[in-house]
Amino acid sequence: MALPRHMFFLICCFPFLTLSQNFELPFGEKFQKVKFELVNNLIIIPIEVNGAELSFILDSGVNKPILFNLSDKDSIQINNVSEIAIKGLGDGEPIDALSSRGNVFKIGNVVNKDQLLYVVMDTELNLSPRLGLPVHGIIGYDLFRDFVVEVNYSSKYLKLHAPGLYKPKKSSKIRTIPLRIVQNKAYVQGHVLMKNKRSIAVELLVDSGSSDAVWLFEDLDKGLGIPKNNYEDFLGQGLSGSIYGKRTKIDGINLGGFQLREAKTAFPDLQYFNSITSMGNRNGSLGGEVLKRFTLVFNYGNRTLSLRKNALFNHPFDFNMSGIDIQHNGMRYISESIAENKGMVLKGSGKSFGNVQILFENLTRLSMVPEIIVSGIRAGSPGHKAGLQEGDVILSVNGKKVHRYKLQQILHMLNEKDGKKVRLLIERYQKDMLITYVLKDMFK
Repeated sequence: MALPRHMFFLICCFPFLTLSQNFELPFGEKFQKVKFELVNNLIIIPIEVNGAELSFILDSGVNKPILFNLSDKDSIQINNVSEIAIKGLGDGEPIDALSSRGNVFKIGNVVNKDQLLYVVMDTELNLSPRLGLPVHGIIGYDLFRDFVVEVNYSSKYLKLHAPGLYKPKKSSKIRTIPLRIVQNKAYVQGHVLMKNKRSIAVELLVDSGSSDAVWLFEDLDKGLGIPKNNYEDFLGQGLSGSIYGKRTKIDGINLGGFQLREAKTAFPDLQYFNSITSMGNRNGSLGGEVLKRFTLVFNYGNRTLSLRKNALFNHPFDFNMSGIDIQHNGMRYISESIAENKGMVLKGSGKSFGNVQILFENLTRLSMVPEIIVSGIRAGSPGHKAGLQEGDVILSVNGKKVHRYKLQQILHMLNEKDGKKVRLLIERYQKDMLITYVLKDMFK
């Protein structure tokens, strides 16, 4: 998903004491299988909230469900509401939200009849344009608390296992490592291999709500220095604002004996973590671009995480070589020429079939399609040097009309491989322009 400045949707809130009921399977059922969409390394699952069908990011870094971006829904009932303020990652102030109890959440046959949730009314918190599909919220700890959660990234499904009936698979290909649960969040031990070839033990938050690979916190005493080959980048959007830091890569990361080479890494500016009251021994985070390389089994009850390599394990890490971010920006009309079969004729331009000639008359069809715009540009990147600007409407990439592709497919076209020439047809101020540049690996 090469992906544009990987948007992380890491959203944290303070832990709250709750009396909410648990999610439950129907009596006697061992598990519920849930298909999901994998977009920008993020797991998006369907959840019914008080009868309304919504889409949630499965975010192991979040405590209670948070709803936002409800603009495409006429109405959603929420119960027992009170006002609160919540604070997450980012450089902004705490934001106003609603706390709501007594809500019914359904995931297939799994039901929680008394779910606590938070509702953020700020319309600027909207992940849908950047992901290319509607996303209404995030959910995390409550599912991991109530089930043994199996995540199959390659086949794109979850299995929510009843803890008392779950029997772990036995295989020499599976590695099981300890999982530490602190304030409803999961941490694992691993090792990172820095450029000086030194292997350093680290404790990392397991964060399926981040689309990135690895975040590390700079700590010179521990040996976690930022490699010289890096660049300043926008790292993502937190609940309380934007997050910036240094983008780089390290020689590797070892997790449960599995080693990933040339791992993409970011060092976020620590000022964005001021809202976290205690970092403890935490040295960073593991995001979706690492997690997707495994089939995972989270067992919070037994405090274990099982890992098995999947078909994505050896895929190269994605870097944004174009240096641009893109997103949906509503809809636009386009006109396309079409040919209509008008019947049999003896003369005129057309195509012959034996003794019969068919005349095709050119007609114009108006269609409404998604508008894709440049939403951000990294200074000094190939896209920036070529003259792209925020707000430019992308019409085609290397001759392919973008409205025919999903957002993630367009991102791949823009960041396919080092040295590839990219030709963008854009619209700016109602005029078409052709912009060309060559992709560049920032670490060569």
